[in-house]
Amino acid sequence: MNILSVRDLSVHIGAARPVDGVSFDIAAGECFALLGESGCGKSMTALGIMRLLPAAAQVTGGAVEFEGGDLLALPESGMRDVRGGGIGMIFQEPATSLNPVLTVGRQIVEALELHSALRGAAARARAAELLDQVGIPDPRRRLDEYPFQLSGGLRQRVMIAIALAGAPRLLIADEPTTALDVTIQAQVLDLLDDLRRTQGMALLLITHDLGVVARMADRVGVMYAGQLVEEASRAQFFAQPAHPYSVRLFAALPDAERRGGRLATIPGSVPAADTVHPGCRFVDRCSEVMADCREAPPPWREVDGAQRVRCFLPVAAPGVARKVGAGGTAIAVDSTPLLDVRDLQVHFPIRRGILQRAVGAVRAVDGMSLRLMPGRTLALVGESGCGKTTAGKAMLQLIRPTGGSVQLDGVELTTRSANELRPLRAKMQMVFQDPFASLNPRLRIGDIIAEGMQALGTIAGGGPQAMIGALLEQVGLRADMATRYPHEFSGGQRQRIAIARALAVNPQLLICDEPTSALDVSVQAQILNLLSDLQRDLKLAYLFITHNIAVVDYLAHDVAVMYLGRVVERGTADEVLRRPRHPYTQALLSAVPRIDGLVTAVKLAGDMPSPANPPSGCHFHPRCPRADEACRGTYPVETLFGATHAVRCFKA
Repeated sequence: MNILSVRDLSVHIGAARPVDGVSFDIAAGECFALLGESGCGKSMTALGIMRLLPAAAQVTGGAVEFEGGDLLALPESGMRDVRGGGIGMIFQEPATSLNPVLTVGRQIVEALELHSALRGAAARARAAELLDQVGIPDPRRRLDEYPFQLSGGLRQRVMIAIALAGAPRLLIADEPTTALDVTIQAQVLDLLDDLRRTQGMALLLITHDLGVVARMADRVGVMYAGQLVEEASRAQFFAQPAHPYSVRLFAALPDAERRGGRLATIPGSVPAADTVHPGCRFVDRCSEVMADCREAPPPWREVDGAQRVRCFLPVAAPGVARKVGAGGTAIAVDSTPLLDVRDLQVHFPIRRGILQRAVGAVRAVDGMSLRLMPGRTLALVGESGCGKTTAGKAMLQLIRPTGGSVQLDGVELTTRSANELRPLRAKMQMVFQDPFASLNPRLRIGDIIAEGMQALGTIAGGGPQAMIGALLEQVGLRADMATRYPHEFSGGQRQRIAIARALAVNPQLLICDEPTSALDVSVQAQILNLLSDLQRDLKLAYLFITHNIAVVDYLAHDVAVMYLGRVVERGTADEVLRRPRHPYTQALLSAVPRIDGLVTAVKLAGDMPSPANPPSGCHFHPRCPRADEACRGTYPVETLFGATHAVRCFKA
């Protein structure tokens, strides 16, 4: 029996139609995944179902039936009973969805008081049970903490606890794991799947991650430009995607098979919501386009009993061929490292009292060593909070290290003053995680790129304007875009601009901090192709900070795994990803959602300890299933397995 039936739902914002005739059903206990790029209308569909649309938006047509009742016909007072009690929702960003001035316990109790008869101590006890149910350690203590005191994974679990407080029969999860590490993501997905199976709760999962879909979904709906273009069972969808858009989403996924080759990309971008479509909405980006596609909207067509597609093609769209190269993006390995980091330490003092005396230190980076050869890519992987970004900034001297050595092309950086570092800045640049936050919104793109060239004196013949145009074209943009502002570009285009700014001073080393973490798979493929091309043409070396193992598998030549400020395993990509020896590396790799839907048995329990109070002995021993007394007493020395594979573990 269907618990939710959506029929021809349309949402308009003026002339824009972000949702334009969407229909689907969800049965009790079923997970229906809504898949697609940013801007396709997935979140707006969920907000339309919940009647939480922004003031300028309105539902202009269709019906939404929940347990037999029409939600669109209910008064607002009736919807307040449905929200939380009948339908719960987990929003994409818990930091902005939780009230920062109320404790976690108060926010859960508030939901309990609204949707149940519990009050006072009974409500507080139930709130503690909910926190325990979602896997938060020491739940009674956490009740009195504020959201800012919790990690991203814990905040997301608090959001789930609030959503579950009203015992909903349907849970809408909008990108619930986008910003989470693979280990925390695995815990959240396991929790949602367990609740669905044990309580019969239906789940509408909104995501652009095909691995998450393969792990969670019973049925899949692919959304593009405000419409569903394909609907199928999970097995049928992953065995043979039918719509050309679905096929290209799979072809854009990075993996080891495509290392050294190019990822298939989808040209262009999702059309604006106010675009008028006389024919198929995917027509401008489709290589199989026919005359019929431009003249009339394609009708739904049954592929078999478990799959239907909105496409004129008479058979399933042909797969996009994989263009696999020979892994030749790196130049020959030089015996002299471009970047040589030894025993790097970054400690932040903890100050208390009126006199602000140091009473301890946060050991963000605590004795880290690595080497990066010219023209190669070293991936630095690990959970959030392990010190990856801090280490990257310390290598560039954006944060002054507490101790250790950083040599760039044989030159020691840690002993140089700011003035002495200035001429060396041209050799090393950084691409930050959020390009919108790292680009000055008041400057035009041309001025942003020219700023570094003028400061470091790297302007060549032809003047800055000629160089800016050439740089923009080098990263796949047009030269005439130099007069635009950052807000006029998409997320993928802004990341290209950030890369162009870094390249403007002719660096030898690029430190890329999660440059693709917030991008759709199609845009991610464009950026990865760009980075691969630039490395081949300019002989750049990359330190690639990420927690996306698929990206590491495609792009990296060497991998270093970081845990609580230290490197616990390092080696070539094949050594670390195919033959991991450290239990933490094994747990990281097992937590990655696979598109074949297989779930491995290795589970990583608990959360990373605080770097202000790291455990004695091996820092990983409180979470390691193989730990013994030796692990608790002494930090393991580095053990070599061959010329390049090194592990810090007594059990390796």
